[in-house]
Amino acid sequence: MEPDPDATARVLSAIGEEDFGRLLASLVTRYRDFDLAEEALHDAVLRAVETWPSRGVPERPQAWLMATAKNRAIDLIRADEVRTRHLARLRIEDELQPGDHDDHAVRLGEEMDGADIPDERLGLFFTCSHPTLREDERIVLILRFLSGLTTAEVAAGFLVETATMQQRIVRAKQRILKTGIPFGRPAPDDVDGRLPGVLRVLYLIFTQGINATSGPAHTRVDLQREAIRLTRLLVGYLPGQTEARGLLALLLLTRARESTRVAQDGRPVPLADQDRSKWDSFLIAEGTALVDTAAGEPGAGAFTIQAAIAALHADAARFADTDWKQILVLYRMLSDLDPSPVVALNTAIALGKVSGPEAAMSALDKLADDPQLLRHRPFHIARAITLDELGRTSEAEDAYAAGLDCPGNDAESEFITARITDLQR
Repeated sequence: MEPDPDATARVLSAIGEEDFGRLLASLVTRYRDFDLAEEALHDAVLRAVETWPSRGVPERPQAWLMATAKNRAIDLIRADEVRTRHLARLRIEDELQPGDHDDHAVRLGEEMDGADIPDERLGLFFTCSHPTLREDERIVLILRFLSGLTTAEVAAGFLVETATMQQRIVRAKQRILKTGIPFGRPAPDDVDGRLPGVLRVLYLIFTQGINATSGPAHTRVDLQREAIRLTRLLVGYLPGQTEARGLLALLLLTRARESTRVAQDGRPVPLADQDRSKWDSFLIAEGTALVDTAAGEPGAGAFTIQAAIAALHADAARFADTDWKQILVLYRMLSDLDPSPVVALNTAIALGKVSGPEAAMSALDKLADDPQLLRHRPFHIARAITLDELGRTSEAEDAYAAGLDCPGNDAESEFITARITDLQR
C-alpha cells in the first residue's frame, strides 16, 4: 500500500493534547527536566512530520513518538555537560543506556495498581504540588507543561500579563533544579496535603475548556473531557475526599449545558437564552447526586459550594425560575472561603438578579479598580449588560469595548462586537 501523505496530519491531530500531555508527563518523570522533555517531544513530532509521509504512519504512533523522544533526550543530555551532571546527581544515569522504549510506550495510558495514583499525568500533578514550590508555581507548571495550555492561556487564567507568567514559569523550573524536588509519586501521607493544588489545576483546565482565552472557538471540548476524566480517576483513588467529589459534580453539571452554550455560528449563547430541554439530563442527575451527598459532609468547601450553585441552575426549568436568592446566599458563603475577585464579580451579578441592576452596578463599581478584573473579559461584559439595563447605552458600549481589549477567543469577540452594533442601532 502506498503511503498516505495526509495520514500524518490526521494521526497527529487525533492523538491530541491529551496523549501529548501523557507523553510529556512520562518524559518529565524520567528526566526531571521540563525544558528537556518539551524539546525532546517537540523534536519527535517534527521527526514524525518529516518521515511518516514517505515511510507510513507506524502501527503504534504514540509508542513511536515516545521512543523517538527518549532517544532525542539522550542525545541532548550527552551534548550538555550541565544536564549530564544534573541527571547523574539524581541517579538516573541508567537512562543513558538503551532501555525499554517500546515496553514503556505500550504502558502509556494503562491504569496502575489500585494502591497507586491511577494515571501517570495525574501522578505528576501531585509531584508538581510539592510544598517546596509556591502555590502559584505549582499550578502554572502543571498547566503549562502537562495540560497543553500555552503561556498566554495560563496567564489569562490567572488574570496576569503573559510576561509575568513567563517569569513565574522560569522561577518554578529553576526552583525544581536547585532544590532537587523528587519526581517520584508522593507518599500516601503527602497526598492529602497536595490535593487542593491538584483540584485547582483540574478546575482551571476545565475552565479553559468552557471559555477559551484564545483561539477561534469559544469552547475546547478536549479540555473539558480530560479534566472530567482525571477528576473521575481522582475520586476513585480518594473516595473519601469530599472536595474531589464536589469538583466532579461541578464539572458534570457545567458540562451538561455544553450543547447549548454555542450557537450554530460559533458565538456563545448567554445562560438566559439557552435551550434547557437540550441539557444533558444524565450528567445533571449524576452531578446533583454527588453534590447532594458532598454538601452534607464536614469536608465540603469551595468546589462543593460552586457545584450547589450549578445544581440550582440545573433545577430551574426556565431562566426566570432560577432561585437567585439561594444562589446569592451560596456566593456569599463562597466569598468567605475564596475572597477572590472572580467570586466577588459573580456575587455582584447574583445580587443584581435579586435586588435589581442598581444594586449590581454599585457592587461592580466597587470592583472597578481591581487590576485582575480589568483584564477579565467577563467583568466588562457584566458591566455592559448592567449599564444597558439601566439605560446607560453609551457607557455600555464603552464597557463592551473594554472587554474586547482583554484576552479572549474570537467567537466571544464576535459576540461582543455584535452587542456593540445592537446598542448603536
